[in-house]
Amino acid sequence: MSVYEDLSAQKNFFLLAGPCVVENEQVVMQTAEKIKALCEGLDVPFVFKASYRKANRSKSDSFQGIGDEEALRILQKAKNELGLALVTDVHLPDECAMAAEVVDVLQIPAFLSRQTDLLLAAAATGKIVNIKKGQFLSPESMRFAAQKVVDAGNNQVMLTDRGTSFGYHDLILDMRSIPIMQEGGWPVIVDVTHSLQQPNQASGVTGGLPNMIGTIAKASIAAGADGIFLETHPKPSEALSDGANMLPLDQLEALLIQLNAIRKAVS
Repeated sequence: MSVYEDLSAQKNFFLLAGPCVVENEQVVMQTAEKIKALCEGLDVPFVFKASYRKANRSKSDSFQGIGDEEALRILQKAKNELGLALVTDVHLPDECAMAAEVVDVLQIPAFLSRQTDLLLAAAATGKIVNIKKGQFLSPESMRFAAQKVVDAGNNQVMLTDRGTSFGYHDLILDMRSIPIMQEGGWPVIVDVTHSLQQPNQASGVTGGLPNMIGTIAKASIAAGADGIFLETHPKPSEALSDGANMLPLDQLEALLIQLNAIRKAVS
């Protein structure tokens, strides 16, 4: 059974989680090993997430990565040693084939969700394509992004909501988007941590509302989300990217237990 078939067939929700970006081998391996153990114990299918590079940064001196080859090497090590499926972001069409040599899911960032050439290049790899809904798009319009991938011959599509721009410095997550995007027959994921970002701050550093992670995650499962995406780190205050809205790794187990109980209740 493929990774896509395995995730789609699950009665429970699945989890895409990990640090925002590959910082070093220690953080990746420590985080991946911990999440894997938790998910196996709680019967939650798990895909490890870490970006090998961050392209969408507020300032030119913001951390972007340790180098593509080194970051992908570390992700490959996590995959080989821990038996993990992997998801990472791609930003340009010519990155897709390179990333697809290592990961199982190519993730299209929200700001790039209408980029036809990127969607087609991702589709051509034969990997799962997870398209994040643009902060400027309605959930109804995401069927057109998904259809580009399907028309290119790849039916392995997932859609992720990460909130809608609400003024200059906030995002709002509309739970109606979950059943609307599910109408296409694709698994729908809620990106809990990015929907709690407070972007475009005057300081040039994105803020966040990590105290609301549990609220958004629980509401998403109650509303029928197929999957949860969240970023977590052993020490978010020391994270090199998006630390302001990441879940501390030691808080993940309690949250997953609550989400499991909600899923059973609504099922």
